[in-house]
Amino acid sequence: MGSNSRAVVLSVFLSTLLFSIVSSASNDGLLRIGLKRLKLDPDNRVAAQLDSGSGEALRASFRKFNRGGNVRDSADADIVALKNYLDAQYYGEIGLGTPPQKFTVIFDTGSSNLWVPSAKCYFSIACYFHAKYRSSLSKTYQKNGKSASIQYGSGSITGFFSIDNVKVGNLVVKNQEFIETTGEPGVTFLVAKFDGILGLGFQEISVGNAKPVWYNMVEQGLAKEPVFSFWLNRKADEEEGGELVFGGVDPKHFKGKHTYVPVTQKGYWQFDMGDVLIGGKPSGYCRGGCSAIADSGTSLLAGPSSVIAMINHAIGASGVISQECKAVVQQYGQNIIDLLLAQAQPKKICSQIGMCTFDGNQGVSIVIESVADEKNDKSSGGLGEAMCSACEMAVVWMQNQLMQNQTQERILNYANELCDRMPSPMGESAVDCGGLSSMPKVSFTIGGKVFDLSPEEYILKVGEGAQAQCISGFTGLDVPPPRGPLWILGDIFMGRYHTIFDYGNLRVGFAEAA
Repeated sequence: MGSNSRAVVLSVFLSTLLFSIVSSASNDGLLRIGLKRLKLDPDNRVAAQLDSGSGEALRASFRKFNRGGNVRDSADADIVALKNYLDAQYYGEIGLGTPPQKFTVIFDTGSSNLWVPSAKCYFSIACYFHAKYRSSLSKTYQKNGKSASIQYGSGSITGFFSIDNVKVGNLVVKNQEFIETTGEPGVTFLVAKFDGILGLGFQEISVGNAKPVWYNMVEQGLAKEPVFSFWLNRKADEEEGGELVFGGVDPKHFKGKHTYVPVTQKGYWQFDMGDVLIGGKPSGYCRGGCSAIADSGTSLLAGPSSVIAMINHAIGASGVISQECKAVVQQYGQNIIDLLLAQAQPKKICSQIGMCTFDGNQGVSIVIESVADEKNDKSSGGLGEAMCSACEMAVVWMQNQLMQNQTQERILNYANELCDRMPSPMGESAVDCGGLSSMPKVSFTIGGKVFDLSPEEYILKVGEGAQAQCISGFTGLDVPPPRGPLWILGDIFMGRYHTIFDYGNLRVGFAEAA
């Protein structure tokens, strides 16, 4: 893929959109936070390229963490680390302290901490371009001082905890623990249009076990109901960006009834999801079940690379050619087909042909890292991991084609074609803007109901007129068991479907947005 296309896609991750906040507390007892956004800006490509190397390193880190250690802790930490706020579009304003100091934040259901830059941030350039919290100006400040650090997919922050009041709309949350950041390295937070993050996830993933703002809002009796909801306006020609409602839902924001699914693991707003359909046909990947997260902190739809490659193939998106993938298809394709026809367990096929070992949940690279390699953050098993991953994806693709009664020749050709549609670590997949009418719907099965996305909804348009370029809203994210396979449903999905986060009943609800 050419550097121009790569830069354009990365600009999507870079195109953070500044918004101001309009809040109101009406007679129905709901707190409404009005959201605004600007159009995607294609002019930040240079800065985006500076962070372009982070994707593969993060995924390598993910693979390393999931080889051992505490599964729950490492999996949770890794998913936080993969978050990339460069593509976030919806922001709001809060106040910290007494009198309130204003900050623009992302209301993020995919994390749980509140953090803003500190006046004590002296050596990070990013802090000089954003509002900074000054404890000396607040009458309600309380010292804490405990150190804090969070690694994100698009940059890391370091700092220390403090306690103060937080004003959200007309409500004041008292004695809120938050992070004052003193280090924000990397390009991400330098160019970001937001000052900080207000996490709306569960306390289980909160760094330092700090109680999230939403928890305190409920415990202090500030929310009418233990529920909040998002309506994200995806109509680019309208000024209103959407609305975040604390304490309930606004019936004007949706049509029909919500489909609810229970939260399966507190931390993220995570739930079980069924199969993904491409043009109405099952992909087969999530036939045995996948997990999904509703995440307001990212715009894109992230999922297993094997399915993303199938989607890319169907919509004509360009990808990154994988030589390892082609080698596996050429050398082992027929063996894989034979084993599938012989009713072998798909998860074990790659271990049977010697490409992986099977750990009971998934294939694992047969090359073992040495202690010295791991200390140096290097992997002697990089090629082995690539071949193992390519084999597992080939199994998924071939199984899908066998379900459609395709010939063996067609199956092998299809697998080769998908090797050319493999998403890169940063998900750069450009499409022809003129081809949207011929692209298929992509659908997600949630709570037994099929939720469709049209090409106009899952393709992101960057720029205007003849210079406009179109980007696939799907990006690859491979999360192994037990946490995965995992999908992250960001603003592209939440824009089409009004989303309720029901804290009281531990469930998530989706209905067609109005």
